[in-house]
Amino acid sequence: MTNKPQIELRTTPHAHAADDVVKIMRNVVYALLPITIWSVWQFGLSALALLLTVTLSCLLFERLFNQMRGEPSSLGDWSATITGLLLALTLPPGFPLWMGVVAAFAAIALGKALFGGLGMNVLNPALVGRAFVQAAFPVAITSWTPSLFDDRFSHFVPTTLTLPFLKPPALGDWVEQVRIDAFSGATPLGLQKFEGIETNSLDLLLGTATGSAGETSALLILLCGLYLAFRRMLDWRIPLSVMAGVVLTSGAFYLHDPANTPDPLFMLFSGGLMLGAWFMASDMVGSPVTPRGVIIYGLLIGFLTVIIRLFGGLSEGVMYAILLGNAATPLIDQFTQPRVFGARANR
Repeated sequence: MTNKPQIELRTTPHAHAADDVVKIMRNVVYALLPITIWSVWQFGLSALALLLTVTLSCLLFERLFNQMRGEPSSLGDWSATITGLLLALTLPPGFPLWMGVVAAFAAIALGKALFGGLGMNVLNPALVGRAFVQAAFPVAITSWTPSLFDDRFSHFVPTTLTLPFLKPPALGDWVEQVRIDAFSGATPLGLQKFEGIETNSLDLLLGTATGSAGETSALLILLCGLYLAFRRMLDWRIPLSVMAGVVLTSGAFYLHDPANTPDPLFMLFSGGLMLGAWFMASDMVGSPVTPRGVIIYGLLIGFLTVIIRLFGGLSEGVMYAILLGNAATPLIDQFTQPRVFGARANR
């Protein structure tokens, strides 16, 4: 009996890249580290406690769901770490820690485990967690902390250590006690939308304004995103399309009514736009795979962000815009499939 050679057949793609999921995820964590360090520098102990609590909670819940499904630990793929860091960076620096744990549970349970784990989630898990606490704790999610206050490395913001189901202390009283001047208690987007006060674009670019823990320095986020783009660990067309969608949409409204509409640079550098465009909209699982699809997807997110900011009840719209973009991804992929080689185009 002769030994016949074994032929192994596999589905496409047949060309293998040197980068695997673990390496890509690990580099995303590396790219997020400068943003987390800036967050701690800007907001002190409260930001550090929030980042550690939310990230460790995501890791804990990830391991818990692994055990419940009888699967090996998936902590080594770094995806839960990324979810924790991104979720914490989207929350106010003084967000109560117990609420951060709730957000972490929602992100892992509803945004990831419910769909079957890494690679099968429809929506961005970090934004699912953020959306959950936005609905559950609307007051806490819109309570902001002064930037670069003097005692940030020796004292927690009082709301940070609030016990579950107890009323947190008023931030306004704390601001008076620590003698912080010229703090309005609103983000640049809130000031512009509800009071007509527009923050200087340079402050937004460099990161000296108030906001969520990781959204303040547009320049730093851009540089960290470019690191991933140059290493080909994200599709650069997605964040550029998101930014283009914001500029084109806000530019049209600004040209129509410049007195009552913020300029495109303000729209681009304020809020969570840069963090969302470079680190959340570019999620490989929730974004389209076709060349035309990623551009349509990015433009859609940019358009929706501006529409929600200008006409919605909230001052920020990035989170909902990306979630809607994630939901639209299967349709975008379906209608942007390239023509099969050698086939005639439909007439």
